Order: sequence, then C-alpha cells, then structure tokens
Amino acid sequence: MTALDLSSPVAVVGTGTMGQGIAQVALVAGHPVRLYDAAPGRARAASDAIGARLDRLVEKDRLTGADRDAARARLLPAEALADLADCALVVEAVVERLDVKQELFRELEGIVGEDCLLATNTSSLSVTAIGGALRLPGRFVGLHFFNPAPLLPLVEVVSGFATDVTYATRAYETARAWGKTPVACADTPGFIVNRIARPFYAEAFAVHEAQGADPATIDAVLRECGGFKMGAFELTDLIGQDVNESVTHSVWQSFFQDVRFTPSLAQRRLVESGRLGRKSGQGWYDYAEDVEPDEPHTAEKASPPAYVVAEGDLGPASEVLALIREAGIPVREEDEDHGSRLVLPSGGQLALADGQTSVEFRDVVYFDLALDYRRATRIALSASQDTSPHTLAEATGLFQALGKQVSVIGDVPGMIVARTVARIVDLAHDAVAKGVATEEDIDTAMRLGVNYPLGPFEWSRRLGRNWAYALLDDLHLRDPSGRYAPSLALYRHAYASDKREGNTS
Repeated sequence: MTALDLSSPVAVVGTGTMGQGIAQVALVAGHPVRLYDAAPGRARAASDAIGARLDRLVEKDRLTGADRDAARARLLPAEALADLADCALVVEAVVERLDVKQELFRELEGIVGEDCLLATNTSSLSVTAIGGALRLPGRFVGLHFFNPAPLLPLVEVVSGFATDVTYATRAYETARAWGKTPVACADTPGFIVNRIARPFYAEAFAVHEAQGADPATIDAVLRECGGFKMGAFELTDLIGQDVNESVTHSVWQSFFQDVRFTPSLAQRRLVESGRLGRKSGQGWYDYAEDVEPDEPHTAEKASPPAYVVAEGDLGPASEVLALIREAGIPVREEDEDHGSRLVLPSGGQLALADGQTSVEFRDVVYFDLALDYRRATRIALSASQDTSPHTLAEATGLFQALGKQVSVIGDVPGMIVARTVARIVDLAHDAVAKGVATEEDIDTAMRLGVNYPLGPFEWSRRLGRNWAYALLDDLHLRDPSGRYAPSLALYRHAYASDKREGNTS
C-alpha cells in the first residue's frame, strides 16, 4: 500500500498538545483534517490554536499566506465521533489509559469504513493490547510522534501482534509523505527510543546515587566529553521528573521488572517531594531567579608530566596519543601484551575506563570515553582513595595540557560516558536480535528521537566489536545483580569477532 491520497480526510481524536501537533502535520501536508475531543468546545479551541500557529509560520516565511488560508479551510472541528465516518485515517491522542483507548476504538470501528486505518499515538501502552479490543485489529497500528510533532522528524510506526503488514506499510508511507522520518518497529515496551534510551538516565542516576559525582558534573561530562546535547539531569528536569519516571516505570513493569530497567530511587524521591523540574521550579536543579546555576567540579591547575610511556594503542582512545605529541609531551612507545595504558613518570598508570575499579590495582587512574577526544572540552578521571595524589596530579595536568577541563569523580567502574554508551549498545543489539527493529532504524531513531550524537550501532562500529561486551562483562563481575550482564546478542557479536581473529579461548 502507498501513502494516503491527499484528498483523504484525516481525523485526530484528542486535542491536547500532541493531538494539535499531529493535526497540524497532516494539515500542512495537504489533508482535510477533522478534530474531535469529548470535552465540549475543545475541538474548536484547538482549531483556533492551530490557526494561530499557522499565522506564525507565515510571519516566519515558513508558509505562504495562500497555503495558510487553504489549510484553515481544510481544518474542521467535529461535534461528534460520527462526523469522522468518511475519514481514511484516525489518530488517537487521548489520555494514557488502556480502557479509555480500547473503548474509543471500539466505538470508532462502528463508525468508520472497514478500510480506515486506525492509529494510536501511545508512548507507553501496548499497541497489541489496545488493538485487541477491535473486530479488525489488522488495520490498527501505532504512530508514535515526538513532541513537538510539527518540529521533530521521527515517527515510530509500531506493528502490534495482529497488525497486517499492508496497513503498517500504509502508515509508514503516509508518515514519510508528511515529511517525517518513519522507523518501523515491533510492539515492545518503550518501542525503540524509550526502550534503548533508559540507560542514558539510569546510569547517570546510578553514578549519583553511588556518590560518584554530583548532577552538574555528570551532566557536564555527558555533554562536553560524551557529545550529548544535554545531560541526563537537565534533560529530565526539562521533560518533567514525573513524566520521565513514569515511562521508566512502565518499561520496567512491562519487562516483568527486568533489573536492566530498574527505576531510580533518587528520582522517585524527587517526584514524591513535588520537585518535578522546570515546570515546578525545582528538580535536580533549582530554577529560582536568584539562585546561581550549579557548576561542575573542575580540578585546579596541575603540571603535566615530563613524558608518558604508551603500552599498547589505547584502543578507542588512540587519538589521545596524537594529542599528547601535539602538546609537546614526549611519548615513548612499548609493545606490551597485557593491555593498553599510559605509564606516568611517577610509575602510576592511566587507562581508559574498562568496567574495573581503580582500587583493584596499584596506582591506576581511569579516564572516561569521549565521542571525539580532539573536540572534547572536558575529561573525567576516576581514582580511589589509594591512588597516589602525585599520579592523579600528573594525569590531571596531562589532560589540561591537551586543552581539557578535568573533573575528578569517585572510583566508579565504567565511569560515566563509557558505561552509558556500553549499555545503550547492548540494548540495541538485544533489540535487533529480538526482531524489534533493524540496525539502521534504531540508529535513526536514537539520533532523531533523542538527539544522540551517534546511533548505538555507529558507536559500536567506532569502538570495536568487543568493546561494549568486555566493559559490561567486567561491570557484571563487580555488580552481579544482572543490571550489567551483557545480552546474548552482544556476546554473539563479540564472540563472532574473536572467532574470526582466531581467538576461541
């Protein structure tokens, strides 16, 4: 099936922010649009609000006056569900309650034609469960837009267990015809984005709960070292702690309380205290006008080492060696079989985060993974109480000589960026192995849906096939709860690489 013809009427049921946004997308694409809301007067008010947004698009030269007038003429508030009888597509954007959605679609099924495509915009409920109430569940799909729908390009097209592929294809092609970037996925808790994004929040919260670092420092490392647009604490304050925690809790429950998706107790306490983020004036951060923003921990100036000895190539951090040389610090290279690391003049060692802890070794400082070591403006270092202050000072001075600010955090295995990326990569491999979506669609979804600098498989290719598995395996040894146990899919991915290289031990 191809996309809906532009002459086909599209209906949106539910006129909140998301419903209005979806209606605007369909309207600007060229469809006649019907708006319906069970509350009297809301559909007309929503129609007026959409008209006002079209006016602003004209003012910004993003829409012509003629196109605005034509769009307004195609937008009609509906007084009753019966007014949607001739629609070719009905998208629901009502309250996130299974019983409410099921009852709505049962009623719609008795009104619209048998070829009408029915879609839910749910972000947390099962598409299969909603469609299970229908006589013809094959024409029922999920069309999960992201807020604000007119601006964000991603749409997750979700096939329930009973969805017919022809209707899923029609939904996919229609979203693409509307100027969106659709990705196809199976009906799994969280779909693609809300499933695979959980570690971005969970690992930041876990580092904080372990007293590894404060929110401002963790956020700064995720942004300035990891390349993420926002840190986990500031992003959840923007989303709303209640909203973010609700999604996390829903995914966790839907996966039968799988430990990999366990919600954060610290975030629960925020919600219980009413500190919901920007909308309440306080969350992880205080947004009162007279309060200075929290600053990340930044180490004081230290002297760089006179030289470093490179044992191995540092793997994903090999660019650091080039930066050290460019800074004028001599690098002596030695071939060693027992790992990749830098040896400092003090005898202490500097190693890329690998899932182990500094306290296990004599005088080791770990440094975090970076998206791009050349462009990163901040590097996190991790040390234990037994680490020599001189070694830590040399490591600090080394990265400062490379033009980086340095944040020293606690002895956290996997640090901040490394453990976060490893877990995202793992969940992505697991999702592909279970038929949730393709590698390409997952990468697209994570880049467009949550603005990640790289998709999980782009990260995986850049870091090496065995990197995420090795780091999580080490983390799992130190936290055997199962939270960090690598998936079978990631194990197979890493083992296949080893086998090709002749290492089957």
